Amino acid sequence: MKKVITVKILLVLAVSVTMVGCKRSSSSNSSRATGWDINSKDGGFQYNTSYKGQEAGPGLVMIEGGTFTMGKVQDDVMHDWNNTPNQQHVQSFYMDETEVTNLMYMEYLDWIKRVYPPTEDNFRQIYNGALPDTLVWRNRLGYNEVMTENYLRHPGYAEYPVVGVSWIQAVEFANWRSDRVNEAALEDAGYIKRDAKLNDVSSDATFSTDTYINAPTQVYGGNTELTDPASTGNRRVQTDANGDPIGVYATRETGIISPKYRLPTEAEWEYAALGLTSIRNYNVYRGRKKYPWDGQYTRSGKRKVRGDQLANFKQGKGDYGGIAGWSDDGADITNAVKSYEPNDFGLYDMAGNVAEWVADVYRPIVDDEFNDFNYYRGNVYTKNELNEDGTVKVVMPGEIVFDTLSNGKVVARDLPGEISTVPVNEDETYLRTNFDRSDNRNFRDGDQSSSRFYRESFDEEEGGAGMSDTRKMYNSPKHSIETDSAGQMIKEYDKSDKRTSLINDEVRVYKGGSWRDREYWLDPAQRRYFPQDMATDYIGFRCAMSRVGSKSESKNKTKN
Repeated sequence: MKKVITVKILLVLAVSVTMVGCKRSSSSNSSRATGWDINSKDGGFQYNTSYKGQEAGPGLVMIEGGTFTMGKVQDDVMHDWNNTPNQQHVQSFYMDETEVTNLMYMEYLDWIKRVYPPTEDNFRQIYNGALPDTLVWRNRLGYNEVMTENYLRHPGYAEYPVVGVSWIQAVEFANWRSDRVNEAALEDAGYIKRDAKLNDVSSDATFSTDTYINAPTQVYGGNTELTDPASTGNRRVQTDANGDPIGVYATRETGIISPKYRLPTEAEWEYAALGLTSIRNYNVYRGRKKYPWDGQYTRSGKRKVRGDQLANFKQGKGDYGGIAGWSDDGADITNAVKSYEPNDFGLYDMAGNVAEWVADVYRPIVDDEFNDFNYYRGNVYTKNELNEDGTVKVVMPGEIVFDTLSNGKVVARDLPGEISTVPVNEDETYLRTNFDRSDNRNFRDGDQSSSRFYRESFDEEEGGAGMSDTRKMYNSPKHSIETDSAGQMIKEYDKSDKRTSLINDEVRVYKGGSWRDREYWLDPAQRRYFPQDMATDYIGFRCAMSRVGSKSESKNKTKN
């Protein structure tokens, strides 16, 4: 009898616990604002309340943000005075483990060639505009044709960093990569038909992340069968009380769509390159690192590899790799990625191999007096262009706009399937205190807030006709290129002898030493600039991605 009573009591307790558990589970999806159910089967507000945190995208590693001293403290032997130490704070972000390789870039070229066949006149410039400039290897007093002909495409160089890529081309690669990664993520989650990215893509049916978010019915050229849950086959769509489907398309609220790949800012790149975690002592850094690795020398002090070079750089005049039989750094030009030890963030080749493009427009100073949080110069704010009916304007195959760069190269501004953008106007800037214009590349350059002004003579009037904001400080050469009625390019060089600067709004910062550079340039604080539409044989790039949500991946972080 007692056993029966005990069993009944236990049964009642089990049912009670289950009911309480169900009640808690139900209440965990209740709004703290209204008390209404979230993600109710009857409809209403839908949101991913079980989001576990951002995962690193393909090729990326997590860089936990923090405060650091940007700039150098070593002797400025070049007397550039362009990297005075200043304290900055960087938010957490992700960065490519290695530089973008030839193999990675070839995948990009292959996609463009399949989707926008260069055999068609309307698309030829898209493919040509993405091609790296392989002629950067040529030297008037050197024989480098083997690299000119083989470096980009030969399997022997597959894992070598891509070069001959301009800043503009690097940005376009990052944009393409964002769309391909999100396209695959949505396919895995069942929002896009399996293998649509391979079998159903064409010049008039492509996937764009921005288009999917703002006008999901217009991706893949409006072929809704590719995004219809009935066609994807591996995802059940709920319906509300009226029988209408819920969650047919993924939104930002689902957490599936990741932030975009992009070039890192200069502050992010320098912070990631230094890898200061190894010299952190509680809440301070023990000294200052000269290189991405510990110590003041470029050779390893570890017993097993003592004397080995820790990076690929130019040892001295006529010494790009060492003597035959035992090479100092194992390379004469670039080297395969991961050939040297990573820094404390797990990043490879943050010094040497190739220098790398970063996002910033170059100026001789970092204006930390105005901002010391996520510093970046180069903001040009845009918004989606709208049709007359208020819908976003999606670029059609016949509406591609091409830009002619200063060197005569033609690149596509927006690819078909992407949303056309326009600069923000007074509707967005009126009475704002944080920005008042679309183009902020030359903010505090010669304006009233800085009172700095460049003039060739004091007979000129301030703000005269044709005087751009940047010209107020920097009178760089103004070359021109036009196309005549026959389609021939007319190039005119600026032959003025009054130019005193090469700085303008189209020069970008590049960081890190390369295989062509001496040891001096391996310091992550060093900064140089190069025209954004030109390329070299020693500048490559790697991508970054912003982190959303928590600063750290560890929820139970030890506090000091």
